[in-house]
Amino acid sequence: MASQDQLHIVMVPWLAFGHLNPFLELSKSLANMGHRISFISTPRNIQRLLPNLSSNLSSSSLISFVSLPLPKDDNLHDQAEATIDLPAEEVPYLKRAYDGLEGPVSSFLETSRPDWIIYDFAPYWLPAIASRLEIPCCFFTTFNASVNCFFGPPSSFWESGEDDSSGTKKPRDLTVPPSWIPFPSNLAFRNYEFGKVFGTVEIKLSGVTDGHRISSAINGCEIMAIRSCMEVESEFLGLFENLFKKQVIPVGLLPPPPSPEDENHEAWGRMKEWLDRQEQASVVYIALGTEAAFSREEITELALGLELSKLRFFWVLRDPPSTLPEGFEERTRGNGFMCFSWAPQMRILGHPSVGGSLNHCGWSSVIEALGVGCPLILLPMACDQPLVARFLAWKEMGLEVERKEEDGSFTRESIAKALRRVMADEDGEKYRVRARELKQVFGNKLLNDGYVERFSHYLKENKRQQTS
Repeated sequence: MASQDQLHIVMVPWLAFGHLNPFLELSKSLANMGHRISFISTPRNIQRLLPNLSSNLSSSSLISFVSLPLPKDDNLHDQAEATIDLPAEEVPYLKRAYDGLEGPVSSFLETSRPDWIIYDFAPYWLPAIASRLEIPCCFFTTFNASVNCFFGPPSSFWESGEDDSSGTKKPRDLTVPPSWIPFPSNLAFRNYEFGKVFGTVEIKLSGVTDGHRISSAINGCEIMAIRSCMEVESEFLGLFENLFKKQVIPVGLLPPPPSPEDENHEAWGRMKEWLDRQEQASVVYIALGTEAAFSREEITELALGLELSKLRFFWVLRDPPSTLPEGFEERTRGNGFMCFSWAPQMRILGHPSVGGSLNHCGWSSVIEALGVGCPLILLPMACDQPLVARFLAWKEMGLEVERKEEDGSFTRESIAKALRRVMADEDGEKYRVRARELKQVFGNKLLNDGYVERFSHYLKENKRQQTS
């Protein structure tokens, strides 16, 4: 790329890996097009992201990490720099500490004067800085369009700003599809999801509501970018732009490639050896996120459901082995692979023996599974996951595990039923066919790169005007 076409773009993601990783994938894609990237985060998060930046990537030299120490907060331990490092009830303190980065970020922008800033929902103070410095900015939402449309524009949902309790609608208002969705939709929370979705929403602790953060991020940007594409949710992307009265540019699904380091990892060697011994599409992969908290009862029902299904399984469980029901590992030895630590998810999902994924419906995990044509069994737990599950079920992209309406509990029988239907039963063939079809979208590098190219073109055409 000619030097006059090269942009300097600053990335400012929130401190959660469901945000950090998509921001890094977008950074890599833009760097591949010749743009210079400054990626702002904290020291420990940067160290954890470095393995995802392949040393043989031609664009690696164009991505610079800007390490800003997280300001101290007495309620956070020293190693807590991301949501994965602490329980959900302590995340408000992380947001409060994150807000302490306003000064250092402002100083960096004043000295570097980039062409664009691409930022997340959390730094609600960033648009004011960008406006003062006359730097155009883009709000990048890592949530899909259906989730964004469900909550609607700031004027309809995020009504208030600072430290009060009027920043969200009553949860009961969210049990039906919103009136502003003009086409048939199943998007709604269920009664039992209120506690897990809204129970940790804070007002007082961080001093700023999430609603105020989101509305400030949206209102202060020139454009919005979204991790989605027309082939997946064209109806919601069109509605998203109409609702928010901003230009919305899909940047594609940003499917992450397997890390080259995984191939030589000792643990992967043992995993691959076991997977190689299994029949094609016979194994269900279970990984329910790094932040979802499961009760011992839920782990028990999940384990006994796997056993009841009689399917082969590969289960990544963050909890200790002692949480499993007594005798489970002995009874399923040879039929399953238990992993209690790190696992190379992309390599496992892409192995020919894996024929399904029991998934918590994080958008990144959905993209990874469908990117290799892996059918989905849906078990949403918190945050936006129930809405993603409804969207996937509406599009017949996955089957949701049945739960009791009164408390949201699931049984070993409902787990086994959903697993067998998607993995083996004749009436689940539509999910297997659909997953193979969707691989041509979610895993299509050429298609997804095209979205980033169009985004890059917009950024170049509308970059910061140089002042003399």
